[in-house]
Amino acid sequence: MKKLTPEEKLVIVHRYFNEPVSYRELEKITGIDNSTLRYWVKLYEYHGCQAFNHPYTNYPPAFKLEVVQCIEDRNYSIREAAALFHIPHFSMARRWLNKWREGGPLALEDQGKGTSIMPKKKKPAKDPSLAHLDPETREELERLRMENAYLKKLSALVQKDIASAKNKKLK
Repeated sequence: MKKLTPEEKLVIVHRYFNEPVSYRELEKITGIDNSTLRYWVKLYEYHGCQAFNHPYTNYPPAFKLEVVQCIEDRNYSIREAAALFHIPHFSMARRWLNKWREGGPLALEDQGKGTSIMPKKKKPAKDPSLAHLDPETREELERLRMENAYLKKLSALVQKDIASAKNKKLK
């Protein structure tokens, strides 16, 4: 499913309110899960035309705790609390609730970005013996070296295929 703009979401919600259509019928028409549609309608009920304009997405621990307390103490559903507090997606509130249940209020503290799983790309080491060459000559030399390595690899693969074919003939 493609990502919808706030305006497209608003049109779908208006369709729900202005046409005799249920969530399930609207799901069939739009291809959007009816639970998401229900959440969008709740957002619209609380925030009107600004429902899909989420100005802030990095929430302080006190805000997260307030959302969790709304769910726990006032028996709001996760979707209802997320809509009330204008959170872009109800799954954020669910994650906060689960963290709070596992580790209490301290679990809602920001953990930081952490270490990156993907290694950073390393620039190829420059050959110091080429420092005296102008940049164009260095680039051409690098291109020729890559071409040479490619041809060597291709030659090795061809030789391997020939050897494989000979082995099949001998059997």
